[in-house]
Amino acid sequence: MMRHDLVEALISLGSNIDRNVNMPAAIHVMNDRDDMAVIAVSDFFETPAIDNYGLQSQQEAFLNAAVLIETALPVAELRSVLRDIESRLGRIRTADTFAARPIDLDIAFYSDVVLNLEGSGIPDPDILCFPHVAVPLANVTPDWVHPQTGETLCQIAERLDDTEMEKVVL
Repeated sequence: MMRHDLVEALISLGSNIDRNVNMPAAIHVMNDRDDMAVIAVSDFFETPAIDNYGLQSQQEAFLNAAVLIETALPVAELRSVLRDIESRLGRIRTADTFAARPIDLDIAFYSDVVLNLEGSGIPDPDILCFPHVAVPLANVTPDWVHPQTGETLCQIAERLDDTEMEKVVL
């Protein structure tokens, strides 16, 4: 799949419903597609669920990870494909952004592109605020440079408090 029109993208994954099944299944589905190739997968990290006040919720803990992919899909199509994968794995999107979910697939980076895609920022603004997003991304591509801050993912992850996160093996 090495063509000049391919871009690298980083995808954040999260699950707290059947997470030990849904996380590997999402990676498998992405890798089986003809329009993308999974190049690298981060470690898996367990993170307590939080509510809309930033407090620990009573939900099951999340598993979080990140994958580096190569794709020729335009960013809007990639997002559509990821939403389709979420649906296939049982995700029903609701207005509650803190709801439990079988799988969450978000475009964290799409090359060095900076844009707003239907209300979602790319790069994902959560990278700069939440260790459950930044740490897996830094784990898979520590030297990736954030196009808006100039920081590497390793630098971003190091300044966030990841004491609530624990690396797990599936």
